[in-house]
Amino acid sequence: MSGSSPYVPKSAFARWLDSRLPIVGLVHSSFITFPNPRNLNYWWTFGGILSFMLVAQIVTGVALAMHYVPNSSLAFLSVEHIMRDVNYGWLLRYAHSNGASMFFFAVYIHIIRGVYYGSYKAPREVLWILGVIIYLLMMATGFLGYTLPWGQMSFWGATVITSLFSAIPLVGNAITTWLWGGYAVDDATLNRFYALHYLLPFMIAAVVVLHIWALHVTGSNNPTGIEKQSSKDTLPFHPYFTVKDGFALVCFLILYAWFIFYIPNYLGDADNYIPANPLQTPPHIVPEWYYLPFYAILRSIPSKLGGVTCMFGAILLFAFLPWLDRSPVRSATYRPLFRVFFWLFVATIIGLGYIGSQPPEGGFILAGRILTISYFSFFFIVLPLLNVFEKPRKPPASIAEAVLAKSTPGKV
Repeated sequence: MSGSSPYVPKSAFARWLDSRLPIVGLVHSSFITFPNPRNLNYWWTFGGILSFMLVAQIVTGVALAMHYVPNSSLAFLSVEHIMRDVNYGWLLRYAHSNGASMFFFAVYIHIIRGVYYGSYKAPREVLWILGVIIYLLMMATGFLGYTLPWGQMSFWGATVITSLFSAIPLVGNAITTWLWGGYAVDDATLNRFYALHYLLPFMIAAVVVLHIWALHVTGSNNPTGIEKQSSKDTLPFHPYFTVKDGFALVCFLILYAWFIFYIPNYLGDADNYIPANPLQTPPHIVPEWYYLPFYAILRSIPSKLGGVTCMFGAILLFAFLPWLDRSPVRSATYRPLFRVFFWLFVATIIGLGYIGSQPPEGGFILAGRILTISYFSFFFIVLPLLNVFEKPRKPPASIAEAVLAKSTPGKV
């Protein structure tokens, strides 16, 4: 827990403010003196990177919203106006569109790290579930934003994805009509998506506050998966982790800047530079890369309702990991069998991503079905069996012992 802060106001104004609204003391206890496990590696820096990217997306998004026109006849032209006529509009748009990809890239690493080191296990179940909620909100926000340029891929992507809700028994058609604001994807749809795309990032920010609050209650997990036992196991957040997070952020921003200034359209689709045309369907409708694994699962199921259920279920299953994986050992470092199946699971997701980018024909359909079975097998077969048969190695007695063992030659 954060505990009481050693912060002492020095000026008369600071003492006056602290007695009425101790926000400086809260920040000091949460981001300066907060004790973190001393063995956190660079995989833990992606939390700070994600916080930065969220702020960057909100700032660039608000700036773009001042020039965007949510009208089906003018949306495409307003994007061209931003790119050509607004001062540094091209920079704002490329920073925002590539920022979405960087945001998802960082969140996927954050999730993979959490699964590998067992960050979903008690007492961090609520922290993990809040993370899954953030991810779902990100998925919705990213999809809504992808529709706003109102190019061919935006229009048809919106049409395909919203049509999926019609598969829900009894209420499906009503939900689809409500999403469209009528009986087809048109002006009302664009207005709704624009309003929701503007709103959801602030909802994400609110859940992120809860996520950080839950983190400060339970404390961070660490590569050994052992809880902090004494002051020897911890270091204050500043300067040790602020410096590490800052260095990682600079490296990440170099990659981000490379996409913005050198290959800004690399992750986009050329069809989205063609104005939306309801009478001409693109030959191959493909969502953004960060949706491709779940898109592949959707296409692999012959039934429309089954495909929709499996697609959403593939995401929601992560929320149940604390109860599916009952091993008393958190970190995969001490779970040899889990480590093997974990990397096979990661390979399965990458394979599904590739399948999702390909046309649904021939061997791609069969490969998609095999990988879909493999994906769900990890949750429903592998984890329950590992709970019974796996014999993990014994973790160190403390974090300090693990750190000393690493730094002492000859010790294992």
